[in-house]
Amino acid sequence: MSTALALNDRAGAIADRMAANADALRVAVRTLAGGTRVIDAGIEVPGGYGAGLALAEICMGGLGHIDYAPTVIDGETWPGVRVWTDHPAVSCMASQYAGWAIQVGKYFAMGSGPLRAHARVERELFAKLGYAEQAGRGVLVLETRTLPTDEVAGWVGEKAGLAPKQITFVAAPTASLAGGVQIAARILETGLHKMDTLGFDVNKIVSGIGMAPVPPVAKNDLRAIGRTNDCILYGGRARYTVRAGDAELAELVAKIPASASKDYGTPFYAIFKRYDGDFYKIDPLLFSPAEVWLTSAESGKTYHAGHLNPEVLRASLIDAP
Repeated sequence: MSTALALNDRAGAIADRMAANADALRVAVRTLAGGTRVIDAGIEVPGGYGAGLALAEICMGGLGHIDYAPTVIDGETWPGVRVWTDHPAVSCMASQYAGWAIQVGKYFAMGSGPLRAHARVERELFAKLGYAEQAGRGVLVLETRTLPTDEVAGWVGEKAGLAPKQITFVAAPTASLAGGVQIAARILETGLHKMDTLGFDVNKIVSGIGMAPVPPVAKNDLRAIGRTNDCILYGGRARYTVRAGDAELAELVAKIPASASKDYGTPFYAIFKRYDGDFYKIDPLLFSPAEVWLTSAESGKTYHAGHLNPEVLRASLIDAP
């Protein structure tokens, strides 16, 4: 069981820098009665693109390298986010994946970030990854419209075996500048999650680099869920170097892109409405980059599948509110 990458320490240092530069990043820092630090990156404050980069880096446990770069789709230039990591299984799946539902009374948030690798409530996933941490302090990113309370901190602390004062929450809603950035920065993570769903061992993935458009802020969180997903499903590109043979990668690559799903082809908001707002009725194989390249570390050959879809992307990011 690997423990050596210190995701929580890395993320804690980024959170410390956010707190030290709160005014410049337009974030707010408060300490709950129980000692939990809460960094608001877009709920009661504006946040912004600087906060978005820090939030995305925290999500990846400090092992993801993220910056802004233009991305050209069908001759049109969009603002984009570029992400690379040499520790894809750990940074994406053990940290960035929003796999922990935080539900305490009426409070709900999706939890991502390195505290997941310490708490390991997702036992089956962490058993497959073979990664665990024993952290002296933990950092959890909350995708939510409501700031966490002492009750939430106590619940998380109990699950994780940490005192509330050992926990930092960093929170932002989907419909915020920072929230949009951190979700677009999941371009590599969505591909890994898709490969895991298909039964492929993601520990074989050596490195990854990808790009996705950064969505404009939507008028509400539901619309923002649509836009952020569409940036990956219809505008995202991901390249992975993999320790696997040609035959295995040639068969795998065609199954990875979003276009392999039966629900592909319309803006995500429309798909969501089609299923009466029930997220779990949507084909789970939809959630993946638009375009994928897999390079075999054994043979050096590269396999490609998928394509960008500028028409659906425009419909989502420009035509819809």
